[in-house]
Amino acid sequence: MAGIAGHAAASDIDVAAATDLAKATGCYSCHAAKEKIVGPAFTTIAERYKGDKDAVATLSQSIQMGSTGKYGRIAMPAHASLKAPDLKLLASFVLSTKP
Repeated sequence: MAGIAGHAAASDIDVAAATDLAKATGCYSCHAAKEKIVGPAFTTIAERYKGDKDAVATLSQSIQMGSTGKYGRIAMPAHASLKAPDLKLLASFVLSTKP
């Protein structure tokens, strides 16, 4: 995915915009910052990808295409209508979540 690679520093993320986007796209229906709901906590996801230079691109692809089996048997639905900047914002936001 062109334009999605690389890490954004937490200070580079518009947290308000990311939070609004996460709410609008239903992320908080299955995820929370620090506790498992249906899907893993954002902190769990951030920990898994810690140190991975391709984390933003990988997570962006999972958000866009959906995923199965990374954190259990329940599939994450695809968000195919999201554009690259929104995917990058969501992925960077999740990856910047601290325990």
